[in-house]
Amino acid sequence: MSHTIDPKILNVLVCPLTRSKLMLEGDHLVAEKGGLKYHIRDGIPILLAEKAVLPDGINSLEEFKSKFADIIP
Repeated sequence: MSHTIDPKILNVLVCPLTRSKLMLEGDHLVAEKGGLKYHIRDGIPILLAEKAVLPDGINSLEEFKSKFADIIP
């Protein structure tokens, strides 16, 4: 099931970790930088880095932070 998010709201949402734009992809919002995927539940994005789906090849949030330290403000 894909979710609809008002484009006005989507335009102001950013990844809480990288501060990059989020793109709607199916049931997730995906960060433009780093590729963290945030779940959407009942139409509400869960923008907690600790709950995000990590990109392939990354096994922990700490590993993500280390690998992408240059894009995390």
